[in-house]
Amino acid sequence: MLANSNPKQSGGHWLRIFLRCALLLSILLAGSGFLYENISEARDRRFHPMPGERIDVGGYKMHINCTGQGTTPVILESGLGDSFVSWSKVQAQAAKFTRVCSYDRAGLGYSDSSPRPRTSNVMAEEMHTLLHNARIAPPYILVGHSMGGFNVRLFAYHYRSEVAGIVLLDSAHPEQEKRLPQEMNDLEKSWLREQEFLTFSMPFGIPRLMGLCGTDARVRAADCNYHSYREGLAASKAFSESAAQAATAVSLGDIPLEVLSRDPDAPADPYTPDYLVKPVNVVWQQMQRELVELSSRGIQVMAKNSGHYIQVQRPDVVIEAIRTMVDQLRQTHFNAAPKP
Repeated sequence: MLANSNPKQSGGHWLRIFLRCALLLSILLAGSGFLYENISEARDRRFHPMPGERIDVGGYKMHINCTGQGTTPVILESGLGDSFVSWSKVQAQAAKFTRVCSYDRAGLGYSDSSPRPRTSNVMAEEMHTLLHNARIAPPYILVGHSMGGFNVRLFAYHYRSEVAGIVLLDSAHPEQEKRLPQEMNDLEKSWLREQEFLTFSMPFGIPRLMGLCGTDARVRAADCNYHSYREGLAASKAFSESAAQAATAVSLGDIPLEVLSRDPDAPADPYTPDYLVKPVNVVWQQMQRELVELSSRGIQVMAKNSGHYIQVQRPDVVIEAIRTMVDQLRQTHFNAAPKP
């Protein structure tokens, strides 16, 4: 009998060939995905170049885009994982009557990654450094969406003399993980696992192939990249720590504050099961009312027919809140100015 006719040896030989072919195919697919992702990112950014400028904040640069004119700049602070693009509707209109600045937190959009933890205290400090290094003089009107509400709250707490007013858009609440139904926390954990997979697979173009980068080319250019996904994941994992930090800012004194809250009767977001919509809304609206108490001059406005992204679904409500605050500050300054 010939040596190579042994069935066991023959089976092992074909298994090795199969494994080598599978490994080679995996390498080719990964390499192809890597090229596809990098070419797509470069193409998106070539056709939709970055507006604004990048400012050094201590060894890394952050992107900021300011438009319009005014003596009290309006600073737009995005929600978890969102870039400056989320404010495009609001900024375009508000810039007609005041100066408005949107920016990318470190690691998001056109900003470099930061070596520091992705917690709200750090983000508030980085925002402060960015504004000062960009020579955008205070006082500021701060507008914060969702988890960006933590950052705005801490900025105002630590740099109170530099803040002229605050607008919170369906802001996160420090106790929401404790007070929302447990089923929501379970869902958050599953979303975090999905986020981990998407972050891992982003360099190989999988989220883009799955259509998760959307159809808006501006959003793809700013958001659909590995470092933005990684930043969003890091901020998600640090959410509890950021919430604890925000809870220390128990009072913002008499800083003018407007809390814009989503409509509890509006259609629920597609991620919340129907049976959780009502209990979630009851707790959420209570927490929104509590945010008003951060300032002795706090008020609440309900954004009718809007869900969580008020700046996208009801930008007119956000613009009106900014306009009202700007007008009030101008009138205050006019009345305080010495008369000839």
